[in-house]
Amino acid sequence: MSAPTESATAQLALPGIEEGAEVEWTWAEDESDDMMPTSFVHVTVMRAEVVAAMAPVPGGVYVDATLGGGGHAEAILEAEPEARLIGLDRDPVALEAAGQRLARFGDRVRLVHTTFGRVERALEEIGQAPVQGVYADLGVSSPQLDAAERGMSFRREGPIDMRMDQTSGETALELMDRLDDDELANVIFRYGDERRSRRIARSIKKALEEGELATTLDLRRAIVRAVGPVRVGGVDPATRTFQALRIAVNREVEELEALLEGLPAVVAPSGHAAIISFHSLEDRLVKQAFKGDDAWHVVTKRPLVPSDDEGAQNVRARSAKLRVARRAGED
Repeated sequence: MSAPTESATAQLALPGIEEGAEVEWTWAEDESDDMMPTSFVHVTVMRAEVVAAMAPVPGGVYVDATLGGGGHAEAILEAEPEARLIGLDRDPVALEAAGQRLARFGDRVRLVHTTFGRVERALEEIGQAPVQGVYADLGVSSPQLDAAERGMSFRREGPIDMRMDQTSGETALELMDRLDDDELANVIFRYGDERRSRRIARSIKKALEEGELATTLDLRRAIVRAVGPVRVGGVDPATRTFQALRIAVNREVEELEALLEGLPAVVAPSGHAAIISFHSLEDRLVKQAFKGDDAWHVVTKRPLVPSDDEGAQNVRARSAKLRVARRAGED
């Protein structure tokens, strides 16, 4: 979570804290931030840059490997009236919402319920030959972060779930229960860059053993008990741990590795691959895959980042990095 703006002058005590007790705090950036989302509405990150990276051509087929709200897909289809698009997403709610948004494009769109790491298998299963472009936005959609029932936010009380696809896989609570102290600490350190991971892991396991870990706010309390409520630049002490657990639950790194491995087989010669990442580990994997494989010509020597205007309008876009590569070979 980013540092609060100047307008974020109010702090809200966590629910369930009795008057006079030691208070733990969480940031509320504005009034709308505490409103429950009523639909899958997501602000598209670097929309114009993704269209430019794909450079859609008449008759070209493009894959949105992380369909989300469908903003990038809509932009591609609008930019080239004769292009077709295959959209993948593991989240059934996102697929349904994107399907409604893209319905006006008719049979130019095909949606598939699957993870982005299975792009090669997904295209094989539908009989699609190599495509002219594949892109992925690795960020979590705002509706996923903001919905309490998803359990990804420590600012709203909900189950400790964190799954992007709530129809399968283990929850974050089940993951923490399954891992021992050291394994949990390693997850928090690797995916959250959290130096206090061992203290946090011990506190979480203790809360589990004592039956004090049922909701996201319980999890935040366990983290705060380990490291204190102090922030650096307004970042909540639970931010890194929640991020790490979400990445682990959804196997986001493993999915990215599978995507990068499969891309050369699905992108046609002179086609393009573009990936937006939000985490240093993800960006490093993308950079290494594009630079270290003769199948690719790197288009972006340095990653593209959102414009100042976009960063000001969408706080969650500020950490985005877009890398683009062109498939080697001749048409």
